[in-house]
Amino acid sequence: PATTLALSCYASMFYGCTSLTTAPKLPATTLALSCYYSMFYGCTALTTAPSLPATALASNCYTRMFYGCSSLTTAPELPATTLASSCYDSMFSGCRSLTTAPELPATTLADYCYYSMFYGCRSLNYIKMLATDISATDCLFYWVKNVSSTGTFIKHPNMTTLPSGDSGIPAGWTVNDI
Repeated sequence: PATTLALSCYASMFYGCTSLTTAPKLPATTLALSCYYSMFYGCTALTTAPSLPATALASNCYTRMFYGCSSLTTAPELPATTLASSCYDSMFSGCRSLTTAPELPATTLADYCYYSMFYGCRSLNYIKMLATDISATDCLFYWVKNVSSTGTFIKHPNMTTLPSGDSGIPAGWTVNDI
């Protein structure tokens, strides 16, 4: 039930637990460096992610948290509007059953923040990302590589420089402004 976390405190805690179907509650609102790093990595039976209410992020806090959770169908809300370096790096990579991304409300991205975030989420067909500043280093690198070939992308109307493809708006998707 911790609400303030320490460096790498839950890193790899359930790594490879292929029969884990239910995640514990994670009520922390202040995170630490790598606190949830690979926490549920490879938990292939996990279908629903726990709520993640934190608004104060830290570098690598959610890196690879649900990597390879191929049965995950529901992503948690990600309410943070101020991001940290690599905070969501590969967070949902390989989540093949995920169809809808959590709303991404941050307007200014951090270095590597969405790096490979949805890589290999082949069923993903809806993303709402409100960024208006994507100048940070590799913040969108391969973030949507190998997602569904059709879908809907919702963006901020002031975002006019977002590229198309694996590191931007997925090719073939419909684009709408909020």
